[in-house]
Amino acid sequence: MQPQGYFSYIRVSTVRQGQTGTSLTEQRSAIERYSSRWALSIVKEFEEQETAAKLGRPIFRDMLRALKRGAARGVIIHKIDRSARNLKDWAELDELIDQGIEVHFANESLDLYTRGGRLSADIQAVVAADYIRNLREEVKKGFYGRLKQGLSPLPAPIGYTNEGAGKPKAPDPVQGPLVRRAFEFYATGNFSIRLLLPRMEELGLRTKRGRRVGETTMLRLLRNPFYTGVIKIKRRGEIFAGIHKPIVSTRLFHQVQDVLNGKKVEKALKHFFLFRRMARCGSCNTTLVGERQKGHRYYRCQISGCPQKTIREEKLEEAFITTLQRLSLNEVENNFLRNEIRAAYDSLTSLKETQSRALRIQIEQIKTRLSNLTDAFIDGSVDKEVYLEKKNRLIFEEQAAKEQLTSLDEVGQQAIHKVEQFLELANNAYSTYEMATVEERRDFVKIVSSNLVVMGKSVSIKLHFPFQVIVDREAVPSGGPQRDVDRTLLALLGQLREYFKKSELFPQEEVKHEPVRINPGRLHYQRIQAYRLRTCRFLYKKYD
Repeated sequence: MQPQGYFSYIRVSTVRQGQTGTSLTEQRSAIERYSSRWALSIVKEFEEQETAAKLGRPIFRDMLRALKRGAARGVIIHKIDRSARNLKDWAELDELIDQGIEVHFANESLDLYTRGGRLSADIQAVVAADYIRNLREEVKKGFYGRLKQGLSPLPAPIGYTNEGAGKPKAPDPVQGPLVRRAFEFYATGNFSIRLLLPRMEELGLRTKRGRRVGETTMLRLLRNPFYTGVIKIKRRGEIFAGIHKPIVSTRLFHQVQDVLNGKKVEKALKHFFLFRRMARCGSCNTTLVGERQKGHRYYRCQISGCPQKTIREEKLEEAFITTLQRLSLNEVENNFLRNEIRAAYDSLTSLKETQSRALRIQIEQIKTRLSNLTDAFIDGSVDKEVYLEKKNRLIFEEQAAKEQLTSLDEVGQQAIHKVEQFLELANNAYSTYEMATVEERRDFVKIVSSNLVVMGKSVSIKLHFPFQVIVDREAVPSGGPQRDVDRTLLALLGQLREYFKKSELFPQEEVKHEPVRINPGRLHYQRIQAYRLRTCRFLYKKYD
């Protein structure tokens, strides 16, 4: 039986055009006028909001399948470029015409049953395909032109706002600080994505549409280097230097990537030992294993035949406490260092100029290397994969140097301030440890010490760099020459300042004290203890 009626097909390139434009209405009106003039009955309308430049339009495919099944005599389309702007789709329509299925174009007078009409239609289809190719090239030029200017042509991610065409994205005054907070929380290694989500929801982090942030969105946020001031095109794996203001530093971003990649995840402890996986055997250099015997904790070497005997945990803790007591500075040292720190605040200008000059030279050298790398890529000396890898690394280095240059006003003061806090911590290290819980004591041991070696019954303890500098200082007798005090403590102060210049300043967490019935004096000491432990983590947050 001969099918009756015709399909109509209308299309716009984007959903936005379909919602706000008039093209669909105009196409529908033109098709209705055409069908009325030629007495063609429309039995079904197909409407699509998808570009014809790409293959795989679902509604267009459904219509072609229905025509092949004989569901209609033919189809009425507004114009050739509404049906296809790629030659494969046009070839399928051409095949339908050969099978006797009618194809009408409401706005074009083409006789598709004559050789001349088919030739004219083929030419128009080729012109439409060429038009879209040219349009694609022009869009690509504009897209990568913006990227080379440091501008992102893509919508702003969470934490940034769109400022209009030709302008960099601006940090959102509300969501921007929350995004940084999310990076800081996750960098500690104490949060999983699932634990981070309710915390950030409580603080007020939301998507662009005001909805709660899901796991996938949070993971995408933490992986996005846009927040460091660069723009990454995921499809090509290429990174461009941006001119928008970064929200997080490159150092913090890479710390988060390490946590996401599982490089800083610690396993939960089944049995608690204060020095678990910290003490080593002096004979065979293997890690001592903790065990419980008769109500005491012991550490033993697991290598058979090793002469090292077991050692009680109290013996290790006693050696550690003795080392902590050596961190305390005497009155002469404290007075001298306080005076030098006050003087250091006044001498930052010349230091800033020197560092600024060095950073500008470093940035220019990176730009030169980028230019040479691009020339080598154009000449074919390096392949694309190597080019992208080296280019991305250089752009990250350039961004890190720019961050240092931008924050140069604060770097010196931050370093001196951290030295002040560190010296206060060193002076109170023993009392802080004594006031801590057993879990906090283990945390304190991990932060302060780097190596514990047991040889027989003697224990040798080496501390992490800034603490070891204090321990290794030369003894300053009270009646010694003042120049000896200068020489020793000035060198110590210089080492500490250089160390803390390289460290990332982490914000301290607020501590919420639950209302408990306790002696007010004891509560005061507990708060001091909490402050000191936070300061210790704040100053020494896995810098090595």
